[in-house]
Amino acid sequence: LLQQPPHFCRPRPEKFELTYQMLVRKLKESDMSKMPMRVLVTGGSGLVGKAIEHVVKNEGGKLEGEEWIFLSSKDGDLVDIAQTRAIFEKHRPTHVIHLAAKVGGLYLHMKENLYFLRDNLRINDNVLQTAHEMDVSKVVSCLSSCIFPDKTEYPIDESMIHNGPPHDSNYGYSHAKRMIDVQNRAYFQQHGRRYTAVIPTNVFGPYDNFNIENGHVLSALMNKTYKAKKEGTSVTVCGSGNPRRQFTFSLDLGRLIIWVLREYKEIDPIILSVGEEDEVSIKEVEDMIASALEFTGEIHFDTMLGDGQLKKTASNAKLRSYLPDFTFTPLKEALKMTCDWFVANYDAART
Repeated sequence: LLQQPPHFCRPRPEKFELTYQMLVRKLKESDMSKMPMRVLVTGGSGLVGKAIEHVVKNEGGKLEGEEWIFLSSKDGDLVDIAQTRAIFEKHRPTHVIHLAAKVGGLYLHMKENLYFLRDNLRINDNVLQTAHEMDVSKVVSCLSSCIFPDKTEYPIDESMIHNGPPHDSNYGYSHAKRMIDVQNRAYFQQHGRRYTAVIPTNVFGPYDNFNIENGHVLSALMNKTYKAKKEGTSVTVCGSGNPRRQFTFSLDLGRLIIWVLREYKEIDPIILSVGEEDEVSIKEVEDMIASALEFTGEIHFDTMLGDGQLKKTASNAKLRSYLPDFTFTPLKEALKMTCDWFVANYDAART
């Protein structure tokens, strides 16, 4: 009679079960790869979501048979797990682009770090865990260049995310976003999930939040400059104008995120940004905005207010290794397009 092998030679039941689950999942994913995607975009009414929607509807980004669902906050509160599950039950996505987040400008983040930490941790955990439970085959989450360490070498690359604490000004939001990368690796290690993330730098474009107090720097400057032009006053820019940033046009980012969803196979995140050579100062950007809006008044810089991080130079070498010929919209052209959209849609824009 054949005897049972010694207990130390037998496969552990839980390990066998995990391996079997991964095999079944791979077979499902193989079958699903032949089926049209049903893509759920959280944060679909925001800056990046609207850019993706434009690419999908107007630039051939949607393939035959695919369904794209763009969510807004009106569809449910992703901070709440029950509402998150209800959204996923309703739409049954095969793929998710996760853009939703609680965000604000520099000074709002400085005042409310705890709020940004807690709400974003909840949102991200709810979306990723529900995606796993609903057998979503791929999730692409959107991080931010602010997640990188404050004290670091430049240029920053994808391997440096966890090398030190982020800048004190927005550490709550930054730590919550970092945890997406940790969760993606854990979902892959434990469940074989192909969840990944992109890291854009300083995105701007139509449908941004142009609020002077809470908007991102470039869009807030557009609103402030346009208002000064209408009222015949000067513009006061918060800080010295010396910090340097890489600004990425939202439509370029939308095109790249769709490429990531379809083609990028890594779990590790990828920086989606213009190159180091395209980094400009806040002062240079304000001059470009003034030109685009034909503002001829005085521009002052209030050095009594903080600058935040002076630089966050990011390397897009990994992106270029995949897409060496991708062409970003020149900054002046993209700024002009965004200023024109803002003026034409001033009454409906988020101000």
